[in-house]
Amino acid sequence: MSLRLKVKEKFGRKFDEEIRFFKGWMSNTRAVGAILPTSSITARRMASIVDRHSGLPVLELGPGTGVITKAILEQGIAPEKLVSVEYSTEFFNHLKAHFAGVNFINGDAFDLSRTLGAFKDQQFDCVVSAVPLLNFPMHRRVELIEDLLSRIPFGRPVVQISYGPLSPVVAMPDRYRIEHFDFVVRNIPPAQLWVYRKTH
Repeated sequence: MSLRLKVKEKFGRKFDEEIRFFKGWMSNTRAVGAILPTSSITARRMASIVDRHSGLPVLELGPGTGVITKAILEQGIAPEKLVSVEYSTEFFNHLKAHFAGVNFINGDAFDLSRTLGAFKDQQFDCVVSAVPLLNFPMHRRVELIEDLLSRIPFGRPVVQISYGPLSPVVAMPDRYRIEHFDFVVRNIPPAQLWVYRKTH
């Protein structure tokens, strides 16, 4: 295949992905946090927190079209070691068709004890989250972060993407600590990445 055809095919796939994401955003603006999918640069930065040597599976929330899913797998995580929760049935069906072996679950990240099913008591290495937290009340955001931290070993991170200047979850120093992980300009809109860890 010529370079020109390869470039054309690549941009065609990217355009299809952005159209699919935009349709998902239009159908449920509360469940989708941005108009365009996460950039591959942002996805790779989020996936960089994964410890592929831990032996534990990774929990992903809000995979959307799969940009972050792809970046997690490229970290060396086997598909069967990735559990990914997607609220949108349309995105879920797309993901199932494109990422063989990954444990995709069509369900609510705010009700993981029910949503995770057979994985509800599983300990995970870390959590990579693209749940649009700013669309939800603060008490629900705090509850989600604390739930996620209870599912990973002490010291391991939850990484969260957001589009506001501040952490989407209020500080609770006696329960968890907040770190600003990165600001990615090459994302539409520019993305803030935050990391949460248990304090004790």
